[in-house]
Amino acid sequence: MLTKYGLVTGSAGLIGSESVHRLIAEGFVVYGIDNDMRSYFFGPEASTKRYQNNLIEICQDNYIHLNIDIRDSKKLEEVFQQIQFDIIIHTAAQPSHDWAAREPQTDFTINAVGTLNLLELTRKFSPDASFIFTSTNKVYGDNPNKLPLIELPTRYDLPTTHPEWNGIAENMSIDACTHSLFGVSKTSADLLTQEYARYFGLKTAVFRGGCLTGPMHSGAELHGFLAYLVKCIITGKKYTIFGYKGKQVRDNIHAHDLTSMFMLFHYNPRENAVYNAGGGRENSISIIEAIEKIAQLSKKAPDIAFEKANRVGDHQWYITDNSKFKQDYPSWDLTYSIDDLLEEMVKKAITR
Repeated sequence: MLTKYGLVTGSAGLIGSESVHRLIAEGFVVYGIDNDMRSYFFGPEASTKRYQNNLIEICQDNYIHLNIDIRDSKKLEEVFQQIQFDIIIHTAAQPSHDWAAREPQTDFTINAVGTLNLLELTRKFSPDASFIFTSTNKVYGDNPNKLPLIELPTRYDLPTTHPEWNGIAENMSIDACTHSLFGVSKTSADLLTQEYARYFGLKTAVFRGGCLTGPMHSGAELHGFLAYLVKCIITGKKYTIFGYKGKQVRDNIHAHDLTSMFMLFHYNPRENAVYNAGGGRENSISIIEAIEKIAQLSKKAPDIAFEKANRVGDHQWYITDNSKFKQDYPSWDLTYSIDDLLEEMVKKAITR
């Protein structure tokens, strides 16, 4: 039987490591690319090195780790020349819109140019591979904030009669809005991925993620809302809420449920696929709702500070409409509720 090969970028991160385990479970030999840039972005406490070591130890010969920067097209080409990949899952990124403003060129070259490098090498050396790109809901900029939101006791929300009450679909405009520099670099990569499908015929899928999370998330203040919030409450560290009174809403999807979407696409690809991917209304939560739940689960008193100013381009309300993906892949559904997610993350944080 022929060996199946997968490539995962950002392989020691939340979605990357989950993708590695999923591919190996399905019979792939996986090459993982990760150079622990997360520690550069967010400091030593956000390093993914321990997850990299775990992958090497647990997966053994089924996982080959490569310490490569995705901006280095020459080193990437050496890998692509050796192996013809069946699937490429691209999760490596600079993930914070706050951090992007510090070093815009670093952000853009990683997110946009790095993606271009991978697409071009896929076209040259693995043209039959599935190419899966983890995009972001920040491609819509702050357009979601223009919806007629109402203020409720613990969250902002839409009237139940509003057509987007169940979430934002892929036809929301990405124009005439503030994206943040991070949003711009990811939108560039998103559009490049689509264009390589339309222009060159690659089998690409773009997944515009809401809040992606799980117990393997190395949360930091500038990225990883739930993971960082859990970490702060468990350790007694002060957590700062930026703007919107803490009533801003996010929907959350577990890494397992997202990688299930990836594999369904791989085995039955759709043409020019673009999907919003998140927890939907059932897994939506505001910051102050999340604080209350985590405090109850952990039996810890949270230390919370409020900053009046919101982050530039930040969403006041974002819930994902998953209906397009469900229409194409009816067997998919969420397996983790928001309560499941929080319980798992709190348990992991307490024992860590």
